[in-house]
Amino acid sequence: MGRLIKNHWARLITLTAATYQIAAALEGFFWPKIFFDFLTKTLDPAVKPVPVLQIINLLMGLWMLAWEWPLGLIAGSSIHRSLEARLAVLPLTALAAVLIYQGTNSALYYVVAMVVYFWAYSEGEIVCAKPWTLPQRGGRGKV
Repeated sequence: MGRLIKNHWARLITLTAATYQIAAALEGFFWPKIFFDFLTKTLDPAVKPVPVLQIINLLMGLWMLAWEWPLGLIAGSSIHRSLEARLAVLPLTALAAVLIYQGTNSALYYVVAMVVYFWAYSEGEIVCAKPWTLPQRGGRGKV
């Protein structure tokens, strides 16, 4: 059996989280609710009457879906190959997702993806320029 490629695994988790976040944002347009409304009502203006938080979640979910699949424009670019950029953006995306009631599952998935991406980063994994490919080993006799 081969080795686990953690950045591919984290990519699949992030794709799942982004799909959930898009669905949560769309549901939030019809049933707006802040996750922490049992503690305070001060965050309610973020979801109604103007659905600011839902729009932010929708845009972030679409961006993460385009980044992780990746969209043809993004594929092979330095932003697509950067694990550091993912580790910087994922906490912000998880924060936006956890603020709406419908997005708590996607926020948990994003946190798991962050842990796996950090694991991949700490082991020195790279994201290949061509999406969903494996890094090539050096030829025989090369170091």
